[in-house]
Amino acid sequence: MKNWFSMGETLRIFVASILFCLLVALINFLHKVWWMPRRIQHVFFSQGIKGPPPRFLHGNTIEISEMRQNFMNRKVQLSHDIFRTLQPHIYLWTKIYGKNFLHWPGARAELVVSEPELIKELLYDNEQSFCRSDVDRHLKKILGKGILTSDGEKWLKLRKLSSQAFHAESLRHMIPAMIESVELMLGRWKNYEGMEIDASEEFRVLTAEVISRTACGSSYLEGQDIFQMLRKLVVLSSKNSYKTKLPIISSVFKDRYDLEADKLEKRARDSVLEMVKKRQKEISSGEDFLGLHLKAHYASDRNSKITVQEIIDQCKTFYSAGQTTASILLSWTILLLAIHTEWQEKAREEVFELFGQQPPNPEGISRLKTMSMIINESLRLYPPSVYIQRKAKKGAKLGKLILPTNTNVHVPILAIHHDPKLWGEDAHIFNPERFSSGVAAATKNNPAAFLPFSLGPRTCVGANFATLEAKISLSMILQRYTFTLSPNYVHSPVQILSLRPQHGVQVVIRPR
Repeated sequence: MKNWFSMGETLRIFVASILFCLLVALINFLHKVWWMPRRIQHVFFSQGIKGPPPRFLHGNTIEISEMRQNFMNRKVQLSHDIFRTLQPHIYLWTKIYGKNFLHWPGARAELVVSEPELIKELLYDNEQSFCRSDVDRHLKKILGKGILTSDGEKWLKLRKLSSQAFHAESLRHMIPAMIESVELMLGRWKNYEGMEIDASEEFRVLTAEVISRTACGSSYLEGQDIFQMLRKLVVLSSKNSYKTKLPIISSVFKDRYDLEADKLEKRARDSVLEMVKKRQKEISSGEDFLGLHLKAHYASDRNSKITVQEIIDQCKTFYSAGQTTASILLSWTILLLAIHTEWQEKAREEVFELFGQQPPNPEGISRLKTMSMIINESLRLYPPSVYIQRKAKKGAKLGKLILPTNTNVHVPILAIHHDPKLWGEDAHIFNPERFSSGVAAATKNNPAAFLPFSLGPRTCVGANFATLEAKISLSMILQRYTFTLSPNYVHSPVQILSLRPQHGVQVVIRPR
C-alpha cells in the first residue's frame, strides 16, 4: 500500500510541476503580448506620440495587410507618386498622427520617425544608443550573420573586410570585368533589335554575372543555383512579412513556407560552401571579395580571423543584396529614361563626348555629371530599400523622447524622398536638374533627406560598386541603342524586401 501512496504522491507532484510550468509560460506570454504593449503605449502617449491602437497578438498587421492589398488590387497609373500606394498605412497614419507615430507590426512596438533631424541623430550621431533591429527569421536564411545582420566587434571586422573589397582602387580593377559582362548582354540584344525586351530580367542576369566575376572570380552560370535559391527565399520572406506568428509555437510547428525556406537555405549554404572550397584549393586567393575573406580566414591575428560560416554568410549577403541593389537601380533608371527621352538624349550626348564609341574608362566615368544626376533622381524616386530600422538599447533617447528598451525605430525612406516639404512641389516628378549642383545642394545640406544607401556608420558598403556598375552599363547601352517604353509595360512597383517592378520593365530597343 505504501508504494501505491508513494506513486500517487509522485504523480501529484509531477502534475503540479507541469501546471506550474504552464502557468509561468502563460504569465510570460501575456506579459509579452498584452501587458508590455500597453505599458509601451502609455510611455509614448505620455510623451505626445500617438498611433493606431493595436489588436491582441496581431498589433496592426491586419489593417496594414488590408490597406496594402486594397491598393495592390487597384489599377496603378504611370506616375512616380508611389508612396501612398506602396505604403498606404504610413501615408495615412502620418496624416492622422503626425510625422512621428507609434504602430505595431505584430506584438512589438515600432516608432515611425520622419523628421530629418531625428533621423540624422538616429543614424549618424547616436550609434551608441541604437543597434540594428532584430532580423526576420526568413531574412536570416537569406543573409545569415553577415555584415547586414551583425553588431559590435563582429560587424566592425566584417565592415573592415568589405570596405577593403570595395575601396576606390579595387573598384577601378573591376571595370574591365563589368565591361565584359555588359558586352555579353548587348551581344544577346542583337537578336531583339526593333523588338521588346524585359530590361529588368536582362539586368538581373547582368548584375549576377558582374557579381560572380568581380567578387568570386567565377561566372553567372557557376553561381546560377545560388542566385535562384536566394531569390526564392526573398519571395517567401515577403509573403510572410505581415503574418503573425505565436511565440514558441511557431518555432516548434512549422508551416509549409518555413519548411520550404529551411530546404532552400540548406541548398544555398551547400552551394556557397562548395564554391568556397573550390577557391581554397587555388594557390593564391586573389584580392576580390571572396579572396580577401579567405585570407582573413587564414590570418594569424585572432582579432582579424573569420570562420568559414562567416565567409558563407558574407557571400550570401553580397550575392543577394549586392545583386538586387544594382539590378533594381538599372531597371528603374532605364524606365525613367524610356519615358523621359529628352534626358536619355542628354545622357547620350555626354557619353559620346567623354567616350565616343570606346568603352567607358575610369577618368571619363568620374566626369559623368548628367548621368550622376539621373541616377540620383532615380534613387530618390525609387530607392532600393523603402525603410531603415534600428532598435533602442537600454536608456536610449531620441531628441526629447525616451524610448523603452528594444523598441524598433522605423525610418520610412520612401516618405522622406517624396516629401514636398523637403523636395518641393515637384517631389513626385522626375527632374534630375535638382541634383545639378550635387546632393548637398539638392538636400539643402540636410543629409537625412536623401537616404538611398542609408546614412552614418552603416551606410551601404557597396553603394559605389552599384553606382559604378550602373554608369558603365547605361553608358554602353546609350552608345548602341535608343529605347522607348513598350505599350505592354504595366506600372506596378512592389515591395519584395526591395522596391521592384512587379511585372518587369518592357522597352523597345532600336540600334543607333
